[in-house]
Amino acid sequence: VQLQASGGGLVQAGGSLRLSCAASGRTFSSYGMGWFRQAPGKEREFVAAIGRSGAYTYYTDSVKGRFTISRDNAENTVYLQMNSLKPEDTAVYYCAATDGYNLYTIHGYLYWGQGTQVTVSS
Repeated sequence: VQLQASGGGLVQAGGSLRLSCAASGRTFSSYGMGWFRQAPGKEREFVAAIGRSGAYTYYTDSVKGRFTISRDNAENTVYLQMNSLKPEDTAVYYCAATDGYNLYTIHGYLYWGQGTQVTVSS
């Protein structure tokens, strides 16, 4: 599976961005999909994940109520809608695919996109 993330940019605090991750290769619907982020000097952390059918979603506490993950299996794409952005959301955001069922842990993800920079100014 090859993953291509896009949609990052510079936005003011309180603004919104929508990240997209296009997948090619093997059957997209066979994979759980996740978004992770890595800020300068920090470890990569879990942000959100979605199950294979899209019925189940998971979020880290700091983004609950602000971010929404979704997927379109017909278009082989997963999205991350980010609203009410805060400066602490600034990071490189990565999409990833897993054939496992623990969507929270970074170690289960087999395939990674190249990352897209999100910068939130105060």
